[in-house]
Amino acid sequence: MRGTGSQPTQPYSNLIHPVLIAGCIVILVSFAVRASFGLFQLPIAAEFNWPRESFSLAIAIQNLFWGIGQPIFSAFAEKYGDRKAIIGGAAFYIVGLVLSSFAITPGQHQLLEMLVGFGIAGTGFGVILAVVGRSTSDKHRSMALGIVTAAGSAGQIVGPPVAQALLTSMPWQSVFLVFSGFILVSLLVLPFMRAPTPASTSIVDEKMGTVLKRALKDPTFLFIFIGFFSCGYQLAFITAHFPAFIVEMCGAIIPGTLIHTLGLTSATALGALSIALIGLFNIGGTLLAGWLGDRYSRKYLLASIYLLRTLVAAAFIMTPITPETVVLFSVAMGSLWLATVPLTSGLVAQIYGLRYMGTLYGVVFFSHQLGGFLGVWLGGALYDLYNNYTLVWWIGVGFGALSALIHLPIREEPWAERGRAVTA
Repeated sequence: MRGTGSQPTQPYSNLIHPVLIAGCIVILVSFAVRASFGLFQLPIAAEFNWPRESFSLAIAIQNLFWGIGQPIFSAFAEKYGDRKAIIGGAAFYIVGLVLSSFAITPGQHQLLEMLVGFGIAGTGFGVILAVVGRSTSDKHRSMALGIVTAAGSAGQIVGPPVAQALLTSMPWQSVFLVFSGFILVSLLVLPFMRAPTPASTSIVDEKMGTVLKRALKDPTFLFIFIGFFSCGYQLAFITAHFPAFIVEMCGAIIPGTLIHTLGLTSATALGALSIALIGLFNIGGTLLAGWLGDRYSRKYLLASIYLLRTLVAAAFIMTPITPETVVLFSVAMGSLWLATVPLTSGLVAQIYGLRYMGTLYGVVFFSHQLGGFLGVWLGGALYDLYNNYTLVWWIGVGFGALSALIHLPIREEPWAERGRAVTA
């Protein structure tokens, strides 16, 4: 018996059940906080007179340790229980935020973002998607994973505007403390996180190390791993640098324009809105991806999403940057933002089974966060070098094109149907 308490033995056959609702709440709060870090870039740099790279490296380290922590927390959850893993993640998150409010040097921020990264790992996709995947029937699994991912997008809608409102009324240090309180309150839903134990099969009975070793030798697993890299690069770069990019490229909002009539009087407000718009439109895009993933080939859906992202980013950087193009880009990119997550996690479950889905997806997600580390750090480093973000954007376009191509040779049939051709 896993350490999650008394559990049902069969997954739920519908999409309305306590595990799904509780998972959505935890990930919504976790991602609301995570999505807001880009808004701290300018006030922290201004207070301490740091170069752009200093805080960028801190956020990059956060993304890297999120990736390192993901398979660790997922493996812990599969051995000792999902709720214990989530509590541990929340503890790292809260301690990291509280101590960050007292940090006054780049080194201190960078060190403490390691804790925050582990916190996101323990309250993020790897653990939550695995428990929801085990709790949902095969018929509804992809859609359920899409709903949880969309909850993360809802957090992205809520987080930046709340952070921006708080930053106008209190110091950034106090905002970190408020956010730590949000994480603590989200733990009240944990009693509902009770997932069924996977049915017994030969794959289930294998040891985690055996399954992981075989996966790492499987070209399909490596294709998924490499393909997820560009997703992390693009998402982390935009989350961390897009608000500052907008402030510098758009300047003042001209009175009388459409954007101004909507109540946006500053580029700072437009930056917060852009992140929220990405989250808003990603809800629809992610739910659609989950629905399509239950009906069509996931690898071709993923290739299509990466291709569309590549085209959207290239078109945006090639046209004059105005408030209007910022809004259009936010809508288009938002529709594709986290649509890869239910498809990628669903593909891992489809091919490798549910027993160690969390750990295997956590390993794949490490690639995502390697991309995130590179995107955030390069954003700051190349900005300091060239005083613009142009090269960082084009690197992301190249990675997106690679991901679109590398998904095409993936073999989607389950291991059992291949006769376990890939041996340990």
